[in-house]
Amino acid sequence: MNQENHPKRRVQSVRGRSRSINLLTEGAMIAALYTASTLLLAPLSYGPLQLRVAEALTLLPVLTPTAPIGLTVGCIIANAIGVATGSNSCGVADILFGSLATLLAAYVSRWLRNVTIGKAKLPILAALAPPIFNGLIVGAELALIFKLPFWVCALQVGCGELLVTMLLGIPLCVVLRRLKFFSDENR
Repeated sequence: MNQENHPKRRVQSVRGRSRSINLLTEGAMIAALYTASTLLLAPLSYGPLQLRVAEALTLLPVLTPTAPIGLTVGCIIANAIGVATGSNSCGVADILFGSLATLLAAYVSRWLRNVTIGKAKLPILAALAPPIFNGLIVGAELALIFKLPFWVCALQVGCGELLVTMLLGIPLCVVLRRLKFFSDENR
């Protein structure tokens, strides 16, 4: 029997495609959630004093490898729509640098996914990556655009991020882990 037509070969390739489609869908859902929550809460999401609730999702890289790209795509879309609608006064700089901060924070969070605290396996170190990267990168962006002191902007963004990741992101991560929402966390 020809190896290409062997029944087991066909099943494996179909499963491989199915897994790819599932991962792509998962990343797209994360991007959509990030975009929608940023835009729904636009007055809080943009500007020199911001509390972007969508950043609670920045802990999803602890649970799934699709999250860094999904979060970055969601951030690009949310920032671009914000610029187009006038909600985001930072312009193209925020599309580039805000998304870069999200991408870097997401990959560092993914890298720190197995560093947890306590019986509840709280990803505290992973939760610190978004406040650090966004505080520094977005803080610098805001300082340049609005002609404000860097440390004021960095602290405002960093503290807002810290609040969101600790009060919303960690509980979200714990609940999704308990529900086994993502089938294989360590993929």
